[in-house]
Amino acid sequence: METKVGSLDSCRAATCNDVGCLPSNGAVSAIQSSSVPFNSAEATLGRHLARRLVQIGASDVFSVPGDFNLTLLDHLIAEPGLNLVGCCNELNAGYAADGFARARGVGACVVTFTVGGLSVLNAIAGAYSENLPVICIVGGPNSNDYGTNRILHHTIGLPDFTQEMRCFQTVTCYQAVVNNLEDAHELIDTAISTALKESKPVYISVGCNLAAIPHPTFSREPVPFSLSPRLSNKMGLEAAVEAAAEFLNKAVKPVMVGGPKLRVAKAGNAFVQLADASGYALAVMPSAKGLVPEHHPHFIGTYWGAVSTAFCAEIVESADAYLFAGPIFNDYSSVGYSLLLKKEKAIIVQPDRIAIGNGPEFGCVLMKDFLISLAKRLKKNTTAYENYHRIYVPEGQPPKCEPKEPLRVNVMFQHVQKMLSGETAVIAETGDSWFNCQKLKLPPGCGYEFQMQYGSIGWSVGATLGYAQAVPDKRVIACIGDGSFQVTAQDVSTMLRSGQKTIIFLINNGGYTIEVEIHDGPYNVIKNWNYTALVDAIHNGEGKCWTTKVRCEEELVEAIATAMGDKKDCLCFIEVIVHKDDTSKELLEWGSRVSAANSRPPNPQ
Repeated sequence: METKVGSLDSCRAATCNDVGCLPSNGAVSAIQSSSVPFNSAEATLGRHLARRLVQIGASDVFSVPGDFNLTLLDHLIAEPGLNLVGCCNELNAGYAADGFARARGVGACVVTFTVGGLSVLNAIAGAYSENLPVICIVGGPNSNDYGTNRILHHTIGLPDFTQEMRCFQTVTCYQAVVNNLEDAHELIDTAISTALKESKPVYISVGCNLAAIPHPTFSREPVPFSLSPRLSNKMGLEAAVEAAAEFLNKAVKPVMVGGPKLRVAKAGNAFVQLADASGYALAVMPSAKGLVPEHHPHFIGTYWGAVSTAFCAEIVESADAYLFAGPIFNDYSSVGYSLLLKKEKAIIVQPDRIAIGNGPEFGCVLMKDFLISLAKRLKKNTTAYENYHRIYVPEGQPPKCEPKEPLRVNVMFQHVQKMLSGETAVIAETGDSWFNCQKLKLPPGCGYEFQMQYGSIGWSVGATLGYAQAVPDKRVIACIGDGSFQVTAQDVSTMLRSGQKTIIFLINNGGYTIEVEIHDGPYNVIKNWNYTALVDAIHNGEGKCWTTKVRCEEELVEAIATAMGDKKDCLCFIEVIVHKDDTSKELLEWGSRVSAANSRPPNPQ
């Protein structure tokens, strides 16, 4: 049976993710035969690993060289279907692999031992939180040094080489330390296949002296993975569907809400199929934006408690039954635990488990199977959507700017909205861009990504690099705050080296605005940079780059016209200078509620 690995079947930027298939950019050829023997010089660990990465679709590998991984990098470069992308630091290499995995279904990065591994660790933790299969490869010590009492450089000065691997144990689903050629083939294949099956990152350490050595286990073209698909328990599936259908069919005004785990469950299409069949009002949680088509006729917006799309929370929270598919209810998505939902009204569908109200739960039932089967058993009920349509009032527009009036953020995003099409994708940085980008209406085919569960500021620079590398046919629009940009700015350099044509809106409001609204203090004010001059210095006349500063609506309109016109083949960096207190109303509300949740006093002992 064929199984798609790491694929997206939703409206996000979809590419072919069948193992060994041809990705959308045509850069990686399929593995046609597994019986072709190599000559002895090619039958190496490094070549095997390179071919495996090409097979699974990780055609671009993000790396930072170090003395322990240099020989391995030689073999990756030598692989015709693999493009090695050198990054400025390991954190951004990890973020880039994260961004690549969001578009292609799997990503990979290569760093050096400990100093590189512990630098990339934060990005791998973020990928783990978002259920992204990222292959994190580390060039490890010489195999002869294991089990000795030697102290190596790039370590903390102890003869124990397991520190790095132990750090990765909690943020990866498998760890392989390859220090022997006899079991290298097995360890590498087990690690990569586990990442694909679990949709989580894995860690592979390769001894620095092993990558170039031929071995009989690598003497033939690696056989493409054929992973056994997970199957639902048929009796459990039938029981779950029967109980859910009974629960929903007796409801007067049921609704359905998509969550972020639709991605890992590969259930985007099944969710839409259920919406089509049921007629229910359809919303998404904020971290699922982009996973559900917003042009669906019953789509009512983002359900985010007190900061939801207008009229969405009222419909969801007043429903007498709600189906949540793949939700994560954390303090951020619940707006400081303030959602007005009742467990007894909810069906919670997780990737392999169904919970129905206060009643039964069913394990070993896959979300995709459940949603498809449930769609056949539900009565059509459009009451909730009709109620929404009845109370809906079109959004107001922000007041028109006076000539040369200082630019407001809400006016800026009006113009960003007009830029969107099926040939674009939006990357929203942690901060007020979460809230402003959440209000954008995504046309069919428009990609959208942000990192809500982990919420690491600076994520978007590396993620933009990786995402744009994965979908070169799309124009990526990144909205990044000045504070976040200062964390990871260097890899604009890598975007230029890679010939990317991303548009970056750098929103300069002088600090960490999201943290100001949670808890203000002098630590939230940052040193202002001349951001356009910084990017010009990085550009240094190499590659295609255009920068500009805008302070008013007229300048913004002109800048966007240039970026979409004369400079459409350039990386365009637009610094938008706004007032330090210019925030979305949603951030003001959300910040006060999250602040209240953070500042709860200890429970009485």
